[in-house]
Amino acid sequence: MECCRVAKPVLCQLCYGIAMTRSDKFCSGCGSRLAMQELEGQQRPVCPRCGRVVYYDPKLAAACVIERAGEVLMVRRAVQTGYGLWSMPGGYVDRGEPVETAAAREVKEEAGLVVEIGPLIGLFSDAGNPVVVAAYAATETGGVLAPGPESLDVGYFPVEGLPPLAFPRDEQIIRRWRAMRGSSG
Repeated sequence: MECCRVAKPVLCQLCYGIAMTRSDKFCSGCGSRLAMQELEGQQRPVCPRCGRVVYYDPKLAAACVIERAGEVLMVRRAVQTGYGLWSMPGGYVDRGEPVETAAAREVKEEAGLVVEIGPLIGLFSDAGNPVVVAAYAATETGGVLAPGPESLDVGYFPVEGLPPLAFPRDEQIIRRWRAMRGSSG
């Protein structure tokens, strides 16, 4: 299936998950059918009857960089986006869940490890993509390294020899983590 970005000004759900969904087709205030309008420099669903505007919030994800013997933990993704490629363990933060708790939960779910969350490496976002990633340094404290249901494989890799990465921001996260540690590159 081809991404609709090439044909439409509104980003599709396949691309970034921000196009109108079934629940967004009608106004939550008056029940009228929503229409796309340019508003504040973006295409947004607007109710032509009562004027209500639907604003899409960003989606927060959390990821961890975990080092062992000079190598970093990577998981091979068993889900889209990036199926078969590698990334730091991470995933979406549930509503009401502390971000640090989500980061530790995702490591346990994807790699079988228990971690202590350390300092925030940074917040990473890209224009047009609603996902904002909070990346943390973390220390392994227990568990057994094993792929979870969303991982095909797990392993530690040297920073200079990482496998093919699922997301461009993964390289940004590793660079920032290395800079925090005083490493070059």
